[in-house]
Amino acid sequence: MSDPEPCRITDEDTEEQTDLSEESEESEDDERLKAEKTPHLQTEDALMQRDKNQLTCSQCRKSLASKYNLNEHMRIHTGEKPFTCTQCGTSFRLSSSLNRHMRIHTGEKPFTCTQCGTSFRLSSSLTQHMMIHTGERKHRCDQCGKTFLRASALKLHLRVHTKEKPYSCSECGKSFTEHSSLRRHQKIHTGVKEYMCFECGKTFITAADLKQHQRIHTGEKPYKCSHCDKRFSLLGNLKTHERLHTGEKPYSCDQCLERFTHSVQLKKHLKVHTGEKQHT
Repeated sequence: MSDPEPCRITDEDTEEQTDLSEESEESEDDERLKAEKTPHLQTEDALMQRDKNQLTCSQCRKSLASKYNLNEHMRIHTGEKPFTCTQCGTSFRLSSSLNRHMRIHTGEKPFTCTQCGTSFRLSSSLTQHMMIHTGERKHRCDQCGKTFLRASALKLHLRVHTKEKPYSCSECGKSFTEHSSLRRHQKIHTGVKEYMCFECGKTFITAADLKQHQRIHTGEKPYKCSHCDKRFSLLGNLKTHERLHTGEKPYSCDQCLERFTHSVQLKKHLKVHTGEKQHT
């Protein structure tokens, strides 16, 4: 059997594709965490009759409305993923998760914003998008006051303050604050490049890398300086540029405490202390 073809994703698809894969994995991860707290599977029948209309899982005692729902639920404990994408080979526990995933390949976006007409593959993405129009940011960080549209975004942000990095790579030990960041990192070890540019055929490990690359073809410069009219294709370049206006110098020498605007300036300065010859 030949290797599955890489996903051919356009610029507008990349961010939502990441959201789609994360939603499927996170929703199943939540249930899996609950299941891990229960004993290992027993060989006996998993059904326990609670009443006439309810079935109870013998592993975690959750009640289900039908035998079909119970069988579906039991895959949390067994790890079974019987629904496989014919395009890229990704497997899922639920048929509904596969159906959502297939929209990556078909390009289907059935959920449309009534305010601006933007369409999404996921209803949750539309719900999140609608907050842009309402301006609702009800989740506030008690450490720095920053506000967020979603509680999950606040939870991730708090790790900036706690320095928590709960997700570690089994290959190299590098840790991450987000599970999605770990997944993207692990592709470095596997060498999988599933995101392909329509224009030149070049493939990339992450959707973000593809989106950044596509700006070479489109000439898009979405990041505008708030102090002047200059625009940039990369957010990092914008932040570096804005330091010319603000005077910010975030890079500090630990030997003499002199500060610099750019990391390359600090690296060059450190050679003064090490005695390393500078190339002219």
